Amino acid sequence: MLVEINRNRLNVEVMGADDAPLMIVHHGAPGLGSLAEPQASFGPMSDTYRVLVFDARGSGRSEGNGPFTHEQWAADVEALRQWAGAERFVMSGGSYGGFISMEYAIRHPERLLALVLRDTSANNANDAMARKNALANARVQLDMDRFERIMNGQVHDDEDLRACWAEILPLYDHVYDPAVVQRKVDATTYRYQTHNWAFTENMPRYDITAELGRITCPTLVTVGRDDWITPVACSELITSLVPGARLEVFEQSGHSPQVEQAEDFQRVVRAFLSQNLATGTRG
Repeated sequence: MLVEINRNRLNVEVMGADDAPLMIVHHGAPGLGSLAEPQASFGPMSDTYRVLVFDARGSGRSEGNGPFTHEQWAADVEALRQWAGAERFVMSGGSYGGFISMEYAIRHPERLLALVLRDTSANNANDAMARKNALANARVQLDMDRFERIMNGQVHDDEDLRACWAEILPLYDHVYDPAVVQRKVDATTYRYQTHNWAFTENMPRYDITAELGRITCPTLVTVGRDDWITPVACSELITSLVPGARLEVFEQSGHSPQVEQAEDFQRVVRAFLSQNLATGTRG
């Protein structure tokens, strides 16, 4: 359904009972991501939670009225909470969605029951690590012009974003399968203006490490061992700075343990939430 949020229509899906604890899940990859991934990964948890997934402003089927700032995206999460009618909720976000989830938790610590992060970073230091990992990969010979355009937010149009996305997708999974990569390329909705803004305007200034100590809710940090773009060191840093945070590394995953080790991921997240929402203590 399309919901008017902060003068911008967002594509929103809600799964689960109306009286269940609310969980809002933020997808990654602005201009490339959509609600499809969190819908598949967190939808099964609608047996326990009211799971709200959405296409962020400027992504998927949502409208693209700017600005595409972290402040605006976090404000959209707060407006979604109000629309859903929940005083407190569980926030989850992966990759770039983790950036927004942490920024929301810093701005509204009183609203969160728990925070679940996946393959994300608290500053832009992951960029240098990702470039090193990409150049060291033995899977594919990268077209460096396309690689630089997508990493720097300088793609020309939606077709160019598609070509650049296809260039780097082989780096993401623990096991490389060209057919899986092609299916992902074909299934993606491309919004190049959103992507470019995120990586030219937001990322050069992104650093919330000094503010992570303000997060007060139970926090689970998850990451795949072979994540090339937000490596394990990024999650270790978050865990060291968020009071009481717990780190879980998935050994047979790249950037998407919620897909590559889906059963293990579900088990870990469910156990963490069950323990912390029931007892009010950290995992």
